Amino acid sequence: MSTDTGIVIGEDGMARPAWAATDPLMREYYDTEWGLPVGDEQGLFERISLEAFKAGLSWATILRKRPAFREAFDDFDPDRVARYGDTDVARLMGDAGIVRNRAKILATITNANATIRLREKGGLVDFVWSFQPEETPAPRTIAEVPTQSAESLALSKALRKEGFAFVGPTTMFALMEAIGIVDTHLVDSHRRGSSGVWTP
Repeated sequence: MSTDTGIVIGEDGMARPAWAATDPLMREYYDTEWGLPVGDEQGLFERISLEAFKAGLSWATILRKRPAFREAFDDFDPDRVARYGDTDVARLMGDAGIVRNRAKILATITNANATIRLREKGGLVDFVWSFQPEETPAPRTIAEVPTQSAESLALSKALRKEGFAFVGPTTMFALMEAIGIVDTHLVDSHRRGSSGVWTP
């Protein structure tokens, strides 16, 4: 059953946005992962990498390929990815299990090196989380969910200054949503306020 807010009430009685209501993989991701805090460097580097690969594609496509991405990129261990050379790029470009985009592959290697350098400034996690806003959106409909914010624009600029690539403000807002820096669960969703970062 769908509502005029874009919320769909599932067979389990749970309220979810339409994008998370039908595909079992997307529903599982929404229920158990999306919007929950990520506080470890490797986990955050993976999220930044996958958000970059998502540019121009759907998250469902990336989510289906995530196991292959993890295998191809050594579980997104920044220290290992930072050492990738031409042979690795050729290997990745030949891997049908991932998104074979040379610019995005090279950006992932670039970002691994930038992640390592950020350790001298307190690390990637503290750096990204320092852009948490004072308030979070409270959308009642999908149309009210922002696609970027002043904070995502600032984070994008700051990461670029630190040498990161494929970190535009819209991509960074998607990252902030995914790791709980902002809570854009619809007000009527069963996940609203579940991150522990923001009160419902």
